Amino acid sequence: MTTQDTSGPRPVPTLEMVAALAGVSRATVSRVVNDSPSVDPELAQSVRKAILALDYTPNRAARSLAKRRANAVTLIVPESTSKVFADPFFASVVQGIALYLTDTEYTLNMVISSESKPEKTRSFLLGGNVDGVLVVSHHSGDNSWTHLSGSLPMVFAGRPLVGGKESYYVDVANEAAAYEITRLLTESGRKNVATIAGPQDMPPGLDRLAGWRTAVRESGLGEGLMEEGDFTLASGAKAMHRLLDRGVPIDAVFAANDQMAAGAYTAIQGRGLRIPEDIAVVGFDDDSFATSVTPALTTVHHPIVELGKKMAETLVNLIEGKPAERVNRMPTSIVIRDSV
Repeated sequence: MTTQDTSGPRPVPTLEMVAALAGVSRATVSRVVNDSPSVDPELAQSVRKAILALDYTPNRAARSLAKRRANAVTLIVPESTSKVFADPFFASVVQGIALYLTDTEYTLNMVISSESKPEKTRSFLLGGNVDGVLVVSHHSGDNSWTHLSGSLPMVFAGRPLVGGKESYYVDVANEAAAYEITRLLTESGRKNVATIAGPQDMPPGLDRLAGWRTAVRESGLGEGLMEEGDFTLASGAKAMHRLLDRGVPIDAVFAANDQMAAGAYTAIQGRGLRIPEDIAVVGFDDDSFATSVTPALTTVHHPIVELGKKMAETLVNLIEGKPAERVNRMPTSIVIRDSV
């Protein structure tokens, strides 16, 4: 007597097998898989039980084709690779975006691109490869991305300088936060409060400078001294050296991010000056640089991971036609440490 060998691989579950087990049509199973609200709740429950019993996995490629979606979003960072990988801001933004996308069908890819050769990036974005775009660290000259907003959903980190009235973005109140932390210096008795400003072709650089300037003027301390950096450690050190070389008294400095504040530390301490006894220093972001310097840096806490999450949430809502706030502002707070 011959017996049939049943030890072979188990057949891959299909949509038809789910339909047969649930006692419904193939079309009904398809609607449940695609989250259609038109299916009777009891039927939908039967289908879901059959999916679990058979261990059925929907064909994502087929679902994406039916929805005309790539199930992917792109993060564009128009900066050099050396700057991206040296700045903890970018890692925190990516972390927040990835955390939100984990529970969705969307994958994340990243493009580090400059404005000098934007054609390749534009071609990629418009080639059906992605459903939406996230833009971080944009400059006033980065116009290529704003021109794509009519073709792809797009969300910016920070207020864009071009097309801002129509753009979707997530930001913090940079000007107000810079004002508050500068007031902390002036109200503590500091009389000569300088600043190391961020790039003046970027919204955070402009807004944080404006907040510092208002606080200094309101305190009756004149115009104050300003030097510009590019949000890097080296630029903070160079800007601080330029401030000290002016020969004008300085007893406090607001740096527009923690990385430049850490650079300022090296310049101040390298000249035999003490922080905060001779010069108080404050920053902005509350990233790893704030706690790696000695004394620990007083700074503005910038919820960067949460900003990344909100960016991803807003973009997914735009892609799926759900309501989305055009402007989201995340809260900030001042973290007092030992540098004031």
